[in-house]
Amino acid sequence: MTKQESLPFPKDAAQAGMQESRALAAKYSRRNTFRKWDPPRKAMGTMPREWRIQPGLAQHVPDDLAPFVEWFDNEPEARERFRWALRDSLDELLDGQRTGRWAYQHLTKTEKTYLGTAVEVNLTREFAIDEGSDLDWSIAGLDIDCKFSKDLGGWEIPMEMYRCADHGERGGRANHPAVVIWMNDDTSEWAAGIVRITDERLRWKKERDANGGRVRAYNRDNKRKLSDGARSEVYWLWGGLQIDLPTNLLLRLDAESRERILTASLPGRASSGQQRLNQLFREVQDRIVGRQTVLTVGQQDDSLKRARDTRQPLRREGIVVLGHQGSHPHVARALGLPAPIKGEWISTRLVPVSPDDPRPKFSLDRRRQFWARAHGNEILHPAPDLPDDREIDEPNCSGVGITS
Repeated sequence: MTKQESLPFPKDAAQAGMQESRALAAKYSRRNTFRKWDPPRKAMGTMPREWRIQPGLAQHVPDDLAPFVEWFDNEPEARERFRWALRDSLDELLDGQRTGRWAYQHLTKTEKTYLGTAVEVNLTREFAIDEGSDLDWSIAGLDIDCKFSKDLGGWEIPMEMYRCADHGERGGRANHPAVVIWMNDDTSEWAAGIVRITDERLRWKKERDANGGRVRAYNRDNKRKLSDGARSEVYWLWGGLQIDLPTNLLLRLDAESRERILTASLPGRASSGQQRLNQLFREVQDRIVGRQTVLTVGQQDDSLKRARDTRQPLRREGIVVLGHQGSHPHVARALGLPAPIKGEWISTRLVPVSPDDPRPKFSLDRRRQFWARAHGNEILHPAPDLPDDREIDEPNCSGVGITS
């Protein structure tokens, strides 16, 4: 289509009609209304006794899996990137900003099924993995599949993954390798391994057929799971069990704190996004609060702005909400707190202290007044208004007089 042949811009009447239609839909829409969810009653997944693995395993790398292991070893910060891709995959499905959900158990059955696809898609993007000839991925020039399960050992393997004379044309042309992935958000555990799929490493039924032969344990989709004995054939990346899936803050909060956050309101009014975020930073102090938590608590299009707007009302209560810009990371480090990066915040309650107070402290006015994190029984005092572009003295830290 040439420039002259391009479609005409809609007329004003048509534009007005579209706006009216959108307004009518928004008036009755239930997708963007605040919703509060009950705590999960069941666990996200399982780690069967037969599949229990430990951290810090020392394993020999099988020759046929060595190219894949070396590829992950050579990727910069591969383990960190891998675990955050898992976190992001689940958070994308929870979609807390629009749904208010904060646990895997809140997902529908269809969404739970899609989690494996989301993991594969995000890992593919994160590591720029090429598409394989017959399987999901090509790593080090070799085909390899990606399998996810919320139950350790629960990966379902299709016929085309392995050789089997009984499968005919449906059987694989080779015994292919697979990256097998597991995570449990309830416990912040995860694991990733590589295994070569073979007919013998998959499950067989206990009972025999009429001729005494073994019977393969297919499910309805003609897939089979790895046998319990195949656990020893999996090479676990990064030493086996990992216990640092990035924390789901709302899931790990105690029930009383979470309830106060999600029902926060002004007297006589319904719960509001601003009041919920104010309460979030009252309840959760001295630890990083991520973007996903803010979006889920706020459940509004401007939740990130409202997180910044918590600073003025909370400052009157002695609480500062630190972000990633200007003086804020320097203040966090001076106080001995983790420094937020973009998309993160951390709150803490401050009190004025003397220059000889042993606590980590900082000053905004060339050592005339110092501030430190409050002890539980200290009198409430309004916190200082932290600038974005002024010098901060850090007398108890290296780098005194850092300029932001």
